[in-house]
Amino acid sequence: MSKDQVGFEFSRRRVLKAAAVCMGASAVRPIMASGSPVRVFDVVKYGAVGDGKALDSSAIQRAIDEAAAYAGRAQVLLRGGKNYLAGTLELKGRIDFHLADDAQLLASLRREDYLGDAASSADADRMAVMASALIVANGAQGLKISGTGTLQGRAAEFMNGYDKVNEIWQPKSWRPKMFVLTSCRDLEVTDITFAEAPNWGLHLLGCDGVLVDNVKVRNLLDVPNCDGIDPDHSRNVEIRNCNIACGDDGIVVKTSRQAKEFGPSANVRVRDCVIETQDAGLKIGTETTSDVHDIRFERCRIKTSSRGLCIQLRDEGSVYNIVFKDITFESRYFSDPWWGRGEAISFTAMPRVAGSKLGSLHHITVENVKGRTENSVRVCGSEASRPHDILLDHVDVTLDRWTRYKGGVYDNRPTTAMTAIEPHQTAGFCIQDADNVTLRDCKLRWGTNRPEYFGEAVETKNVTGLNVERFVGQDARPGRAKGGPEE
Repeated sequence: MSKDQVGFEFSRRRVLKAAAVCMGASAVRPIMASGSPVRVFDVVKYGAVGDGKALDSSAIQRAIDEAAAYAGRAQVLLRGGKNYLAGTLELKGRIDFHLADDAQLLASLRREDYLGDAASSADADRMAVMASALIVANGAQGLKISGTGTLQGRAAEFMNGYDKVNEIWQPKSWRPKMFVLTSCRDLEVTDITFAEAPNWGLHLLGCDGVLVDNVKVRNLLDVPNCDGIDPDHSRNVEIRNCNIACGDDGIVVKTSRQAKEFGPSANVRVRDCVIETQDAGLKIGTETTSDVHDIRFERCRIKTSSRGLCIQLRDEGSVYNIVFKDITFESRYFSDPWWGRGEAISFTAMPRVAGSKLGSLHHITVENVKGRTENSVRVCGSEASRPHDILLDHVDVTLDRWTRYKGGVYDNRPTTAMTAIEPHQTAGFCIQDADNVTLRDCKLRWGTNRPEYFGEAVETKNVTGLNVERFVGQDARPGRAKGGPEE
């Protein structure tokens, strides 16, 4: 399968258009004259105290509103050396919301300081458009969020306590996201840090023309649902040079179920990022209610994860024309509540519930990917949908066990139509219910710790059109009879 098949040999015109979009507002349309002076709207002059105790939401919002009404170039300044306590702030178009130097924006702990509906833990996989968040914007064009300051989410203070057995924080009934940026155009988020998100981090919903550059995420690794960056129904997005530590998915492209139709996620490029997570490092899904296509992940390092590369097709949308290239990773088991069972690569197409409509997963390329893992490279479909035209090219994995958690299983969640946690031997490469899968120049090594459930180099079941070229590797125990996990 050539690169033409995966849809990334764009015409020159399309490349230039995509590059212009990702460069921000001035590259797409001259919203503000680049040579005009910037007028600064200092939130302190609007009454913000910045002592971390007085609620500064109203003062900051006044500065935002006046800056948005200004006809020229406007910057809302949160000067350094201060801690601004706030609930929901609604950003507007044509402004630069700037956290200077070491400025810190602290999330209020009071529900009444936030707009939007409560997002309970039970609703974490289908967050509403108006879910409570510290920073929101709706329909903003030419918005920039910048600076070297920090947005501090105070995650632990939104928790009921820590479950030592399951190694996870237990959330309270309500907790806000950090950002919900909806239907924004020509959006830039650069250089800032956000930390200890109580819920999702940077949620980009229905946005078009987005640059996220040099953003740092410092979430707690044992807080659930605190994703790093979520392009959701968004298009023409570039995420680059980001350094992310979070408990949940690092960077995840999705199309969540919403009351309003926001369209597909498409033309998303993620590059040169470093990720540390207890869930998937680079992911598509699980919410796939509309198509997700023309997505490229490249030159990233996943320091640790529960699944290195992940596509979870669970809904009626289709996922296609996806490239993962030049990526290193580590994937391992974590405690039971965390999704993922250490799969190196996990591409699955399974109905969320029995009888539900399921899209298709096809034309996926994984090229020059290397990692250490506790579980298989896995491509698995179902009766409802068979992945097809999958290329694994120069995939190099070392399979070992070094954590104390139970092995010999695959994680199919979320699904009630199939076994959620499936007992299964650990193959190097496991291909099931799929068509036209190519393993080209792939390499498998086994580590020094080989439990009994470590099995075949390449395991297949109900596969057509399998093509294996120059594979290097052998079964964990050559000559042993094939079979499932041993007790």
